[in-house]
Amino acid sequence: MKTKYIWLVAAMVAFSSCSDDDDSSTMKEEQLPELTAGTADFSNYVSLGASFTAGYTDGALFKASQEMSFPNILSQKFVNAGGSTTFTQPLTNDNFGGLALNGDRIADPRLVFGGAGPVPLEVALQSSVTVSTDIILNNPTGPFSNMGVPGAKSFHLLANGYGNISNLSAGAANPYFVRMTGSTPDASMIELAAAQNPTFFTLSEIGGNDVLGFAVSGGMGVDQTGNPNAASYGSNDITDPGLFQVVLSGLVDALTANGAKGAVTNVPYITSLPHFTTVPHNPLPMDEATATQVNNGYAQYNGGLQAMVTAGLLDEEEAKARTIEFVASATNAVVIEDEDLTDLTAFGLPSYRHATADDLLVLPASSFIGTKVNDDPTMVNGVSVPLKDKWVLVASELESIKTATDAYNATIASVVSAKGLALVDLNAILIQASESGVPFDEYTVNTDLVFGGLISLDGIHLTSRGYALMANKFLEAIDATYESNFVASKNLAKAANYPTNFSPALQ
Repeated sequence: MKTKYIWLVAAMVAFSSCSDDDDSSTMKEEQLPELTAGTADFSNYVSLGASFTAGYTDGALFKASQEMSFPNILSQKFVNAGGSTTFTQPLTNDNFGGLALNGDRIADPRLVFGGAGPVPLEVALQSSVTVSTDIILNNPTGPFSNMGVPGAKSFHLLANGYGNISNLSAGAANPYFVRMTGSTPDASMIELAAAQNPTFFTLSEIGGNDVLGFAVSGGMGVDQTGNPNAASYGSNDITDPGLFQVVLSGLVDALTANGAKGAVTNVPYITSLPHFTTVPHNPLPMDEATATQVNNGYAQYNGGLQAMVTAGLLDEEEAKARTIEFVASATNAVVIEDEDLTDLTAFGLPSYRHATADDLLVLPASSFIGTKVNDDPTMVNGVSVPLKDKWVLVASELESIKTATDAYNATIASVVSAKGLALVDLNAILIQASESGVPFDEYTVNTDLVFGGLISLDGIHLTSRGYALMANKFLEAIDATYESNFVASKNLAKAANYPTNFSPALQ
């Protein structure tokens, strides 16, 4: 054994001696190519979009999140390729998040991790905070390179008066955009962006909010496919794909009118987001005695279904799907209302059934299921009291969302191709993240709530690390389209520089 070790040491010494004399065997630093902008001109970069563009995360917009928005990250990388060192954002006043209107709160502070899941900041701090970003008292001065407005739907980007505070009470203005319009309150988002004469632009998540309101509300809106009159829409309605096509074409035409180049994202499926995938359809534990008691409460309903079958008013398959039956198990499905079921209300029968794996419960349902109505132990939400439509997306609602999303994405792909722009396939990125995860430096980020690293505590918007990954995906698409070399020259955002959550102490 000793002989072997002496031989090994001698060999290592001999190797080291040879290495000192032989320069060809030394490790050399990797030679990276010099960064080039290719055919793109980054000297005046403007970003246009909604919440992702703004840097919205953890259910709020706050200073730290804005400073880590993907457009701000991109602007820092563009500096090395001829971009300006100035990139202006409508920064909020603090890291609480939320908005005020002349001292009255109109949007709540951010969420934080409370040990078991997301909780409001003030719950974690066990004290109230003063939201200091006030859309009357302290708006910043533009113009702004980052024109990201949380909540904006596609047609809002063309809407005059969307940033006029006098339209706020009627729901025709957006408080985040009110902060940005200054002395031109009736200017549209696209007018303020185009007026800056950008040489390069990003257009992100246009179309996302056109289905998101419907989805978040549990389908409590109207699918407006075939109706291009946005003035007739409710806040939770799905935008007509025909109107979306007109809007997107108008936006891109305005941004490219002076020869600007740019990159555009498509729209992700909501089924990639943990706001819709975290709450299981079958979260109810029940012992045999409790199951029997609850089933007795549904006996009349179940008997009525069989009477409808006998009368030829309901087929056996639907009757079986509607039958409510709990068992001794840790995984009983919740009971929901489903307006797509055959309407039997004329016979005194409501439209109830157990949820299935094909239904998606929205994230707030997690804290509602199992609660008691008026503290009555026999009236339990999701059990003896079926969940209302707002808590769940059923198959027909999910199909409406997917059909509209696919139509928007087809339009985006067509317009981007016709204009020779870069396409960032945000949909594919989030699908991969939800299925297997996406490698990002030494991490693999996925869409799991809280611990996945990609999606923030609100279950919809990205974390700061997620926005850094998004910036890198933009740079990949820009390289492929405009022959720049951000990836090859390693001018990319580093995952470790961007957090997945923010401390409650951050103020």
